[in-house]
Amino acid sequence: MPSNAGTTRLVIVESPAKAKTISGYLGPGYVVEASFGHVRDLPRNAADVPAKYKGEPWARLGVDVDNGFHALYVVSPDRKQQISKLVKLAKEVDEIFLATDEDREGEAIAWHLVETLKPKVPVKRMVFHEITKPAIQAAVANPREIDRDLVDAQEARRILDRLYGYEVSPVLWKKVMPKLSAGRVQSVATRIVVERERQRMAFRTAEYWDILATLAVAKPGEGPRTFNATLVALNGDRIATGKDFEPTTGRVRAGAGVVHLDEGGARGLAARLADRPFTVTRVEEKPYRRRPYAPFITSTLQQEAARKLRFSSQQTMRTAQRLYENGYITYMRTDSVNLSETAIAAARRQIVELYGERSVPPEPRRYTGKVKNAQEAHEAIRPAGDNFRTPGEVAKELSAEEFKLYELIWRRTIASQMTDAVGSSVSVRIRAVSSAQEEADFGATGKTITDPGFLRAYVESSDDENAEAEDAERRLPTLVKDQPLTADELAAQGHHTQPPSRYTEASLVKALEELGIGRPSTYASIMQTIQDRGYVVKRGQAMIPSFLAFAVIGLMERHYPRLIDYDFTASMENELDEIAGGDHAAVDFLTSFYFGSTNGTGDQAIAHAGGLKKLVTENLSEIDARSVNSIPLFTDDEGREVVVRVGRYGPYLQRALPGAVSGSAPASGEGEGEEGGSQGDRAPIPEGLAPDELTPEKVHELFLGGGGERKLGDDPSTGEPIVLKSGRFGPYVASGERKSSLLRSQSPDSLTLEQALQLLRLPRLIGVAPDGAEVFANNGRYGPYVKRGDEFRSLDSEDKMFTVTLDEALALLAAPKTRQRRAAAPPLREMGNDPLTEKPLVIKDGRFGPYVTDGEFNASLRRGQTPEELTLEQASEMLAEKRAKGPAPKKKAAKKAAPAKKTTAAKKTTAAKKATAAKKTTAKKAAPKKATSTPNE
Repeated sequence: MPSNAGTTRLVIVESPAKAKTISGYLGPGYVVEASFGHVRDLPRNAADVPAKYKGEPWARLGVDVDNGFHALYVVSPDRKQQISKLVKLAKEVDEIFLATDEDREGEAIAWHLVETLKPKVPVKRMVFHEITKPAIQAAVANPREIDRDLVDAQEARRILDRLYGYEVSPVLWKKVMPKLSAGRVQSVATRIVVERERQRMAFRTAEYWDILATLAVAKPGEGPRTFNATLVALNGDRIATGKDFEPTTGRVRAGAGVVHLDEGGARGLAARLADRPFTVTRVEEKPYRRRPYAPFITSTLQQEAARKLRFSSQQTMRTAQRLYENGYITYMRTDSVNLSETAIAAARRQIVELYGERSVPPEPRRYTGKVKNAQEAHEAIRPAGDNFRTPGEVAKELSAEEFKLYELIWRRTIASQMTDAVGSSVSVRIRAVSSAQEEADFGATGKTITDPGFLRAYVESSDDENAEAEDAERRLPTLVKDQPLTADELAAQGHHTQPPSRYTEASLVKALEELGIGRPSTYASIMQTIQDRGYVVKRGQAMIPSFLAFAVIGLMERHYPRLIDYDFTASMENELDEIAGGDHAAVDFLTSFYFGSTNGTGDQAIAHAGGLKKLVTENLSEIDARSVNSIPLFTDDEGREVVVRVGRYGPYLQRALPGAVSGSAPASGEGEGEEGGSQGDRAPIPEGLAPDELTPEKVHELFLGGGGERKLGDDPSTGEPIVLKSGRFGPYVASGERKSSLLRSQSPDSLTLEQALQLLRLPRLIGVAPDGAEVFANNGRYGPYVKRGDEFRSLDSEDKMFTVTLDEALALLAAPKTRQRRAAAPPLREMGNDPLTEKPLVIKDGRFGPYVTDGEFNASLRRGQTPEELTLEQASEMLAEKRAKGPAPKKKAAKKAAPAKKTTAAKKTTAAKKATAAKKTTAKKAAPKKATSTPNE
């Protein structure tokens, strides 16, 4: 679409990929450039604060809370070069179009661009929900102004998160551990995961039994000859199933009125029913109908991509971003299930082409969203354009993960406009009377699908891996009331109740969505943040909270319960929605939240408590750090309370002495060989052990039996006892003054007295060399070795320490050291050129893990990031931050001290004063800086 003759327009988008796609749809006279996302933000740390503001009391927040919550914005260091380029371009054009995303974040980026560039030419807002030629041309032809209500809502959210993070996080630093963070949404998400783990820790399993009967019809007609039925009632009383047991006791719920069969009861009943006649007592047949699922929104896309493709939330959104920017799908941050009339028509046409006219309902389907507080005004996520391209048509253009996600979106969109799946379901009851005259009722259900409808295109997955698929059929024989049956087999089968499943990223996003917490643009970052902060780790798909998360959430629950209350957090989202709609003022909301003014629109419970500022300062002295960092587990058989302590070196177990108060003064000495002080025993918790796995049996094992140590026997040469202990650095054996850690190949459970004696004899004197030097075998930091004087050689196994002979050791020591220079390892991944510097970026494997480099600067991958998932934009941003900090200062070689000169007493005193002052200055400089927050504070 050409511009007016002689008019040049600058179109600014967020990303280079988006710019490249859009520039192809615009004619000459258009210059399309990227802002690389947000161009300004609140200061990240003290260094970012401009000099003229450094003395202000609010500078650390970056928000002047006493003057209308005015925000101090600074241009990100890694954006300055691009901003200079945009400023230059803005002076050379006649018009500027801001084509950032059509949501609060995009609106805010557009406003920040205007504030930063200060253009002298007309500025227009250009919005679209898909990057196709018709959509871009329509957006150019129908621009609008920047929506200040949306900008205000985004700014209020950013300031709210900054106030929350910067006021609450220091409480965690003082009471739990340095450099921790709290966040308005991340803390609530962490609480959800912790509460599920608590349920698992409190869970007590129960065993119950039933009988599975394989029944056969005498004269089979339609359907199979045999089918399975399960015992459901005995003498009119229902047989107990998993739902009938209390999860915390494992006992049948009071008043359940069920028969709880154990193994003996089930096997005995099965024997009494053998060779007895079975009769059909009831047959109920009902029509089956299943409507299609609504098209994808952000949360459901993340959930299904996790279930079907095993994608993380971040991976799903990064892949969807690429598909959107290259014109394959519509905007991927939305909570709207609506499809445009054009999209509905495209879907219906394609259904007819692929599945026939019978698969299209007479009227188009329209869906109503169920998301609490839905805010975005976009369409659902669907294939872009007026004519959808099938997966086969785009397969060669997409990467493997892009293709999988596109196919998922295409199938879901097509299915949403197809006919219902229809069929019939049947429920059957069968009775048999045992030899002891017990009436046993069995039940069976069947489902037959006569027309799969939308199931031809798409079947939704479930978080329950044992759940039956929607398109699965269970066929039963044709049965009628009073029909006789025979039992081919009667098998007693046992079951155990299961604890509630851990959250996955998909189910946690679903939980947040149902609570009205978070928004489509924040779900993926929430998932990443709680992992980056060390609050949650992933084991497969399951999200497991750390003990650190238990301590943080315990503190918040006891002292700031409202700040992690689900309803309160959702109500803040409501407030932000009202600001976006122009119904409330952002300043009133922030004032009420921070200062407690009840005149505004903020939550009244916080307001009456005096606001956030008062809440975190007045309650600080009431928080007992030791209590907060103690997680009670149980009291053992000897009356000793067992707790998990969250310490500076990680979590560990402590078992109080009988009658001691667990929360009292700290136990002495954590080091190897120490007894743990008067407060009881300590034992390290192995890395990777989940909180719910700390059962009494596992704790007993970690403490190595009663008393924190286990006697293995007596040393025959000294008569002293040899004990196995648990220390800070793992299990070890001790006898008198001698100690030795266990080898990597040894387990505390199976360690024998003979093995302990071998360990205590290390280092082992092998013999004396011809030159009179002693030769030893020992175990070290890098494994087993032999030694003579200052000469070392490695052994190829731990066993060799105890068997290597003098001749073998001398031969090893005589051989030259083979320190071969290893060839440089190939990079883990080549990423392409940095959008900012044009330098090639690669990911390498380093001593401390993978890192990205441009050959000059290196940036380690953050926790949770993988070389496969890191995007070029993320890598560029990480290196830009490194460049902004400059190269690391080189260490200066220590100078030799000059010979001391004689000096007078006065000079000595002056020198001492100067040294003291220098030490204070050095200590001040070395003091840790305040931890900085992120946009998800």
